[in-house]
Amino acid sequence: MATNVTLENLSSLLADDIKVKVAGIDCDGILRGKVMSKEKFLGIAEKGFGFSSAVFGWDMQDVLYTTDANIAPKDSGYVDFIAVPDLSTFRRIPWEDDIPFFLVRFIQNGQTVSADGRNMLKLICDKLAAENCQGMAGVELEFMNFQTPSEDGYSNGSQTQNIAAFLEKNTPGSLRPITAGSFSYSATRPVAFKKYFYDIFNTCAQINCGIEGWHTEGGPGVYEAALKVCDVREMADRVSLFKLLAKSIGVEHGITPCFMAKPIQGQPGSSGHIHVSLCDLDGKNLFARETPDDNAPWPDAVGLSDLGRQFLAGLLEALPDIMPLFAPTINSYKRLVENFWAPVNVSWGLEDRMASIRLITPPVCKPGATRFEVRIPGADLHPHYALAVILAAGWRGVQKKLEIKVPPVSAMKKDNTRPELLPNTLEEALKRFNAADSVAREILDGEFVDFFTATREHELRVWREAVTDWEFKRYIETV
Repeated sequence: MATNVTLENLSSLLADDIKVKVAGIDCDGILRGKVMSKEKFLGIAEKGFGFSSAVFGWDMQDVLYTTDANIAPKDSGYVDFIAVPDLSTFRRIPWEDDIPFFLVRFIQNGQTVSADGRNMLKLICDKLAAENCQGMAGVELEFMNFQTPSEDGYSNGSQTQNIAAFLEKNTPGSLRPITAGSFSYSATRPVAFKKYFYDIFNTCAQINCGIEGWHTEGGPGVYEAALKVCDVREMADRVSLFKLLAKSIGVEHGITPCFMAKPIQGQPGSSGHIHVSLCDLDGKNLFARETPDDNAPWPDAVGLSDLGRQFLAGLLEALPDIMPLFAPTINSYKRLVENFWAPVNVSWGLEDRMASIRLITPPVCKPGATRFEVRIPGADLHPHYALAVILAAGWRGVQKKLEIKVPPVSAMKKDNTRPELLPNTLEEALKRFNAADSVAREILDGEFVDFFTATREHELRVWREAVTDWEFKRYIETV
């Protein structure tokens, strides 16, 4: 794998190839791409190629938005954006015969497309770089794994596996997780599907998407991958690539990974916890305090720098207004309920895994590892949107020199006070996100806020019109 790909060495890098795969990331965090001839790719590598704007004009099932999603409006005829390959994202895809692969950025009329999360994250990172700062992140993805059925179920192993066709005739409850029961950190359960389990780990290393920790988690057939800490832009790309990798490897093993936030009622949901810190451009952690602060407002914050406190204050103030970028689907909020290891309020605390933001500082870690763990996002997160808004909200706190107004959970317990609840439905979250005085409108592009609101309103409309299995079973004999 090349470490420094340029226009000058691109041709020699692809000398033995006849095709290249490219992909962009839509507003649901899904990779949308194509394969093109090497000659075509070399011709567009510098200035880009036409890519239908429809990828921002429809939902994850290719249904055109029923709302005014203004990035790719219907009356535009879904004209092409320009997709410019990002040469720094070069990889070879092992499960597709080592085909060269590049991510792209979307441009329209010479301007970056505001809905493109890779553009959004680059914008805030450039802003931080101008202040001698860089964001670092690690993401932990939990996901449930199902045995993939054929169209007619599990009984005929010779049939072609087709989970989508199966679900047209059967309820989701008919799907079988690869293992039953719940056993976090099991030393034995991965052995049942060890080829799949280790293929994911090993292939991640091959495509520069390294896993730091890899184990079973709570719930039937649930795994968790902790991706190695790196620059936030690279981390966002790696989360998207990890999902692609897991699903692709799953095809070879007859397994379907599921990154829904709450796949099964009564079980814990699947999280997408984000660990984030700021460093200077030389790598010094800016959240770490040189010596403990004896005058800290709470014991939880004695090891956190002034800048770190301001960043935390900005995050806490913004949380209720930026929820759709952490919990983007209707299903997301079914994970965010009490007693299922998921946060439901505006809260923080030192090493507190029940809070929305877990603070990790000395003495529980070395100074260089000082960070925040944002525990609200689920596995269905759009990593670029989520990381961009975390940095933007935190940096707003730094710029405004905000003070932490919310006591840590430990202090609230002593005072017998309750923290502010976060929006608990997509509809309520959108009202906060889209409000004229929303923090989201202060820190994000207004065009993007309008667009993303419209896409989620479409999601709500489709959901309201759906007749669910629960409704049918409840009312068929009683109404």
